[in-house]
Amino acid sequence: MVLVPLDGMAFGVRLRCSERKFVRMEVWTGMFVCRVGAMAVLLCVGLAWPPLASAQEASPAISERQTVGVVVGGMLPVRLMDGQSSKLNGVSVHPYWQIEVSNPIGDEWWRGSVALGVEAAFLGITEPTGAYGVGVTPKLIYTLTSFGQLKPYVEGGGGPLWTNFDGRIPEQGSDFNFLVWGGAGATYDLTARWALNAGVRFSHISNGGTDSPNGGLNYLLPFIGIAAKLF
Repeated sequence: MVLVPLDGMAFGVRLRCSERKFVRMEVWTGMFVCRVGAMAVLLCVGLAWPPLASAQEASPAISERQTVGVVVGGMLPVRLMDGQSSKLNGVSVHPYWQIEVSNPIGDEWWRGSVALGVEAAFLGITEPTGAYGVGVTPKLIYTLTSFGQLKPYVEGGGGPLWTNFDGRIPEQGSDFNFLVWGGAGATYDLTARWALNAGVRFSHISNGGTDSPNGGLNYLLPFIGIAAKLF
């Protein structure tokens, strides 16, 4: 028989009890830290949610940023060089699509948004002889947004133009040309979706020196049109 001192046994019992209390303390501490961490995460999410929601409300959906429309105008000849003898008259039709690529920029009267787009060009020329042109031009637009329903803008673009000018228009010796243009105008919102459009452009037609002659053709294009936002 082995006799164990009672004081040693009591010490061992106290040690095991202390170990259990320490383990329970670690578990409780871990649970407390997890709960505090979860509450902190929820608090951060709660604080961050209003700005995120506001940003989503401030940025329109991708469909609301897109606009389709068409402008129609009469061509008024502008002769700037001695070699530009033709009076280019006719009608020009430009259906287009564009999309806003920025939220409004600035805080003053010039506050506005940037848009990129593409439009087709259909030219029906009546003077100096019957001719046509068909082309496509990417474009860049800056629209002022500080005037309510009235939205002034400046725009410009350029691209290839296929014509039957060779042998008909003395300034141009090729059927393949380029159309480069710039102008200004304004839209007026009739409803949340539909708007009127009016403005004027200066346009230049040239073959870029790829053929001869290449005197170039210039014309002003006062235009009117209609536009619709996509929903």
